[in-house]
Amino acid sequence: MEKYINTPLTEVTAKSLRAGDYVYITGLIYSARDAAHKRIYESVIDGKEIPFPIKDSIVYYLGPTPEKESQVIGSAGPTTSSRMDKYTPMLLQKGMKGMIGKGKRSSEVIEAIKKENGVYFAAVGGAGALLSKKIKSSKIIAYEDLGTEAIRELYVENFPVIVVIDTEGNNLYDTAIAEYKNKR
Repeated sequence: MEKYINTPLTEVTAKSLRAGDYVYITGLIYSARDAAHKRIYESVIDGKEIPFPIKDSIVYYLGPTPEKESQVIGSAGPTTSSRMDKYTPMLLQKGMKGMIGKGKRSSEVIEAIKKENGVYFAAVGGAGALLSKKIKSSKIIAYEDLGTEAIRELYVENFPVIVVIDTEGNNLYDTAIAEYKNKR
């Protein structure tokens, strides 16, 4: 099913999404990769604030290439999500509702997604140049010293993703494989 949603990603909206849905996101999302996740985790452990509004947020696992003249952002494809698995349950507990990346997630992350009513979206790997056209503004808001891994606030319009894991723990990677095997 095709759905259009706006951020913030509320619990009501998250619960309406199902594994396999094609979703187009409009609104603010935040980019963060490995190094930024490590710093966020350390900040929480030290009792400090997370450097963006985490409640009902969507985090895109992204380290864009530098933008060229007249571009908002360079190529903006997803990175492998499993590298953030260590930090994801804590971010979901803090209020994050959605993640955009690529690849499978650990059983701990899937359980946290179910418990906290989160959603894991996949963006198409290798389509970074096309995805960047859906990003209408980009500004670094934290950890500028990390370069491309700095946290960015991104405004996106109709950013295309697929629900891979929904709030009930349905996992498109598992169901698609089973469906394929049944057809053979």
